[in-house]
Amino acid sequence: MRFRCPVCGRTAGIGTPEPRCSCGALWELEHEPEPFSLDRIDKDQWSIFRYRRFIALEGDGWRKVTMGEGMTPVTEFEPGVLFKMDYFMPTLSFKDRGAAVIVANCLDHGITRVVQDSSGNAGNSVAAYCARAGIECGIFVPEGTSPKKIDMIRAHGAECTVVPGSRDHCAQVCRSKVEEEGVYYANHVFDPLFYEGTKTYIYEVFEQLGRIPEVVLIPTGNGTLYLGVIYGLEHLLRSGCIEKMPQIIAVQSENCDPLLKAAQAGMDRAADIVPGPTIAEGIAIGKPARDREILRLARVYGVRFVHAPEDRIMDARAKIAAKGIYCEHTTAANYAGYEEYCRLYGKPAECLIPMCGAGLKSDH
Repeated sequence: MRFRCPVCGRTAGIGTPEPRCSCGALWELEHEPEPFSLDRIDKDQWSIFRYRRFIALEGDGWRKVTMGEGMTPVTEFEPGVLFKMDYFMPTLSFKDRGAAVIVANCLDHGITRVVQDSSGNAGNSVAAYCARAGIECGIFVPEGTSPKKIDMIRAHGAECTVVPGSRDHCAQVCRSKVEEEGVYYANHVFDPLFYEGTKTYIYEVFEQLGRIPEVVLIPTGNGTLYLGVIYGLEHLLRSGCIEKMPQIIAVQSENCDPLLKAAQAGMDRAADIVPGPTIAEGIAIGKPARDREILRLARVYGVRFVHAPEDRIMDARAKIAAKGIYCEHTTAANYAGYEEYCRLYGKPAECLIPMCGAGLKSDH
C-alpha cells in the first residue's frame, strides 16, 4: 500500500511527512483491500478495527490507539427514516473513525508531532487520539468555533490556536506551519487514511442491517464522510455484497454551497462562492480541497445535492430533540436537508441519516 499522485504518478509510503505531492496535487491511496465478507470481520474486537482486514494499516498501532470508536447503533427515528447514531463516539462525533486510523498510522511510523486545522470536531478527535498515543498535537480552529469544542481540544493537552477569519483561511494558516516546520499534517481532508476510517460507517451499516438502505444521506463540506461512504459502497459492490449503489444525497449549507452549484452547472471543480454565515459550521467549506473527486463520484453515481435551508435547521433540531435525540447544529442540517429532498423529489421508502455530533458541543 502506498500514496500515489493522481496527476504526475509519483508515489510515497503511507508514513510520508509530505502532506501532498511535490506537484501540488493531493495524495490518493493505492490499496486494494481483500473482498469484503462478514466472515472476515474480527467479531472479538468492538471497534472499527474489527474491519482492519479491509483498512490500509501497516502495523499494530491501532491496539494502543483504539477507544472503542464505531459500532454505533442504527435506530428508527420515524417510519422510513433511520438514524446512524455516530455521535456515540469517544469524542462525540463521527470524526473519531478517521482520526483513529490516522493516529494509528502515526504510531506505526514513529511520528511524534502533528498539527491539524478543523471547524472543531475533527480537531477534537485528533487531539484525543494523539493524547492517547502520546503524540504532541496542535489544532487550528477558525473564530466562531463552538467554545465547548475548543475546551475539549485543550482538555486533551493539545495547543489550540483560534484563527481570525473564515474556515478556509484557518486551513491556509495551518498549512503554512506544515510547510515551514515540516510537522506532520494529520488532516482529515489531505490524509487519505482518514477515509479508511470513515468507510467503516458503511461496513457497520451492512453488518447491522444485512443490507444498505435505498437512500443514504451525507453532510458534505470537505467530503470526509461522503468520500468514505462511497469508497465503502464501492468495496461492497466489488465484493458482490450489494447489487447496486443506493441513491446518495449530499447536503450542503444554503449559505455555503460550492459543490451544489458546481454539480448543477456540470463543473469539474467547486464553484467560486463567497460563504455566508451559517450555523452548520461543520459543512461551511467554501473551497473543498478534494472537490474534483467529490464531483467525479457525484457524476458516476448520480448523487443529488440539496440545501439545508438555513431557516429550517433549528426547527429540525427541535423536532429531533422532541423525540429524545439532542444533536449539534450541523447534524440537524442533515434532517433539514432530508426534508428539502422530500419536498423536491418525494419521500423515499427508506433513508439513512447520520447523527454526526452531539448537541452539547454546539450550544453557543
